Amino acid sequence: MVKHLPLTLNHRWKTKESATVLLQTNKQFTQSDTTQKRNMTAVKEEPELKKQKITDVSERPVIVPPRDAELSYTPLKTGLCYDVRMRYHAKIFTSYFEYIDPHPEDPRRIYRIYKILAENGLIKDPTLSGIEDIGDLMLKIPVRDATEEEILEVHSKEHYDFIEKTSTMNREELLKATEKGDSVYFNNDSFASAKLPVGGSIEACKAVVEGRVKNSLAVVRPPGHHAEPQAAGGFCLFSNVAIAAKNILKNYPESVRRIMILDWDIHHGNGTQKAFYDDDRVLYISLHRFELGKYYPGTINGQYDQTGEGKGEGFNCNITWPVGGVGDAEYIWAFEQVVMPMAREFQPDLVIISSGFDAADGDSIGQCHVTPSCYGHMTHMLKSLAKGNLCVVLEGGYNLDAIARSALSVAKILIGEPPDELPDPLRDPKPEAIEIIDKVIRLQSKYWKCFKRRYGNAGCNFKDEINESLISKNFPLQQAIREQQLNTLSQDFKFATLPLLKPELPKDTVLCSPNVYQSKTVIICAHDTPEIWAKRDVIQGTIDPSSSIIVDSTLDFIKWANEKKYGVIDINIPQNLFEQENYSAIVTSQEVLTYIWDNYLKYFPNVEKVAFIGIGDAYSGIVHLLGHRDTRSVVKSVINFIAQKQLRALVPLVDESLSDWYFKNSLVFSDKSHTYWGDKENKKPRKKYGRLLRCETDGINNIVEERFEEATDFILDSFEEWSDSE
Repeated sequence: MVKHLPLTLNHRWKTKESATVLLQTNKQFTQSDTTQKRNMTAVKEEPELKKQKITDVSERPVIVPPRDAELSYTPLKTGLCYDVRMRYHAKIFTSYFEYIDPHPEDPRRIYRIYKILAENGLIKDPTLSGIEDIGDLMLKIPVRDATEEEILEVHSKEHYDFIEKTSTMNREELLKATEKGDSVYFNNDSFASAKLPVGGSIEACKAVVEGRVKNSLAVVRPPGHHAEPQAAGGFCLFSNVAIAAKNILKNYPESVRRIMILDWDIHHGNGTQKAFYDDDRVLYISLHRFELGKYYPGTINGQYDQTGEGKGEGFNCNITWPVGGVGDAEYIWAFEQVVMPMAREFQPDLVIISSGFDAADGDSIGQCHVTPSCYGHMTHMLKSLAKGNLCVVLEGGYNLDAIARSALSVAKILIGEPPDELPDPLRDPKPEAIEIIDKVIRLQSKYWKCFKRRYGNAGCNFKDEINESLISKNFPLQQAIREQQLNTLSQDFKFATLPLLKPELPKDTVLCSPNVYQSKTVIICAHDTPEIWAKRDVIQGTIDPSSSIIVDSTLDFIKWANEKKYGVIDINIPQNLFEQENYSAIVTSQEVLTYIWDNYLKYFPNVEKVAFIGIGDAYSGIVHLLGHRDTRSVVKSVINFIAQKQLRALVPLVDESLSDWYFKNSLVFSDKSHTYWGDKENKKPRKKYGRLLRCETDGINNIVEERFEEATDFILDSFEEWSDSE
């Protein structure tokens, strides 16, 4: 015990009172120490007194009587659905190669998940035979056949009858049905096996709703989210989750009024979406690869702008990855920015996860990199909804190791374990993912208050066509920007419009300098609508026009070309709000560039040298033209600034040597963080992309400013002219 406060030469007591306080404090410490020693001696000498003190404590008045904790969630087990009979649905082998390389929707998928749960002590089943008593952590939920009435809540009678007939088909008929199907197969056990995951999913949800388990995991197959009301597809026969949700809403109308279905399978759940597209009782959110509809199931229904119809408008949300290779950073970002804000506002009574694990790292079909810990974090976030009423239903996932590890991580979270740390929490999401999530938020802000602070779109329908009655409300800003460009270029450089026989495009799409027809040298700029730098109101989400500016990088090249007395053609390609990856703008650019070459440049009498400058998505039109027309007699150089835009390869339809020519005569400038480079500083680009160069900065305007002199010098060299600095 400290008896004295230490004093050093550095202490200076400035008043008498301070010194007095110090002396009193030392005295108290000394007295306290003496008293303590006296008390300890007294206890040793008087054991009876010690006993009396303990008795006195027990006789003190009760303030809080002991009681059991009123916890309805924590003491419950996690439910588990599993039945070996679901493994009987299998592909009929027609060759030795199918035997050694089985169909990806393999019966072993559910077995491996069940096995890893046993290996890690979450269940007790030494024989892995699906026994009833599986230990203290999980409760076996009996799997049953779904009834016809339950299945018909989602599917048509014709579809049900067709699946039922497969049980009596001969081998030839089964193979024929398999061949005609959309990525499905059948055997004589398919109908019986397909009723089990439906019944299991229903029972797993019922057990949660009725409070028999705190949450549940349905390890079931075949999967279900691709099965539409009229047809099977994508390895799916019946729509397990959709049927379960329909039946829960029907049979528990008082306790379950709203259900959220979160589908993190790498493929879009077209069947689930269709079942609830006009139903405001179900919020369906799907995270999936889309890639302009090229990724399975490849329908427009998977677009991010498909938000529901009728009463269900605003209750459908597709988060569509435009590229493969997404992982933890992208999924966590989507959850934090979109999924959880919408879910909290929706306030579901039950959450069902359509839990496909084909986005998992190592899955050759999904080709993405979601780790088991990320699945754990997403499950942990969803557990915070609906008072923990959560049911996880297996969908896809075709790497047996990856699906087992991912399911184990989810199961641990359901039981009550915290999620593992993410392997790389500092990794940034891909720029394409950030862009699509921003588009989703902007679109969904029409329906959800949680997004309105970011985008003030209340009362604004971007899908309405522009007409005189709407012009004040839905006036596309890019049209005003182009009109301002025309005004500036006509005043400063006497530019005029160049007519196009394409009535769907604005009349001011193409502008040209007055000397272009007589010029020997022509610069052609094809660009997206210039960027806007603006200050946003953080409360309303609106843009302050007084502090907003247009940043037009093409003006630098137009001024430079005008000083050189070159002819100039300026092409502005308007963007489409709802086209994924600006697909419409890309096609428009290709058509416009080809039209200008075929109808103008070929007939200019004096033209000898042409240089193309592409900025943004519009540059795809230049690359398309160079591959589809032999322009080498006059085109001397090509400069493209793509920033984060997708690389466009030249397809040489005229002459195979065009690829080599394009590489020698082009410069393609990308952002420093462009996804092409990945983590490789010195990655060698393929020649079909042109001479691709990595800038030191990001953003169109930044890289134009950084490489403007290099670009113009390259053009002058190709023209065999030289800058003043040389």
